[in-house]
Amino acid sequence: MSEPEIVFLCTGNAARSVMATVLFRERATGFVVRGAGTHVVEGQPMSVRTRTALAGLGLADPMHRSAQLWEPDARRADLVVAMAPEHVTWVRRTMPDIRDRTATLKRLVELLADTDPSAPLAERVASMKLADIDPEPWEEVVDPGGGEQDVFHACAGELDALVDRLIDALGAPRRP
Repeated sequence: MSEPEIVFLCTGNAARSVMATVLFRERATGFVVRGAGTHVVEGQPMSVRTRTALAGLGLADPMHRSAQLWEPDARRADLVVAMAPEHVTWVRRTMPDIRDRTATLKRLVELLADTDPSAPLAERVASMKLADIDPEPWEEVVDPGGGEQDVFHACAGELDALVDRLIDALGAPRRP
C-alpha cells in the first residue's frame, strides 16, 4: 500500500504552504507531502522572509519551487490542507470532486483528534464529512505576505504548533 498524500495549500505557494510542508516533512514519516497554491507563478523560489522564518526554526528547503494546484495532483491527494477558508472555497469551486478531502489546517487539527487514529486516513477523512462544513474566519492562518520579517516569524511559529498538532492527530510516525 502506498503512503497517503497530503497537499498543503495557500495562495502563492511562497510562504504558508511552504512552511507547513517543510515542517511536516522534517518531523514526520509515512506520508507523501507537497505544497501548492491557488494562484501561483510557477517555479519561483520561496521568499527570502519565508526562508529566514524557516531558518529561525532550524529548517531549510533550498530546492523549493512554487507550484500551482492542478486537478490531477489534487485527485492524487488523500487530504488537501488549506491555510485559509478562501482556499477551501477555491477548491470547492474549481475541483468539486476534492471537496470532501479539503479543509483548513485549524479545522483538521480539531476534527482529526476525534477520529480513530488506527483507521485508514481515507476512512477518517470520509467520517468528518468535510464537504458539508462551511469554513469560518477563525480557521485562517494569516498570510504574512507583504509583512515585515517579524510577521513571517509569527506565522512560522503558529504553523510550527499547528503542524505538530496535525502530526499527532494523524498518528504519523515522528522522525528520530
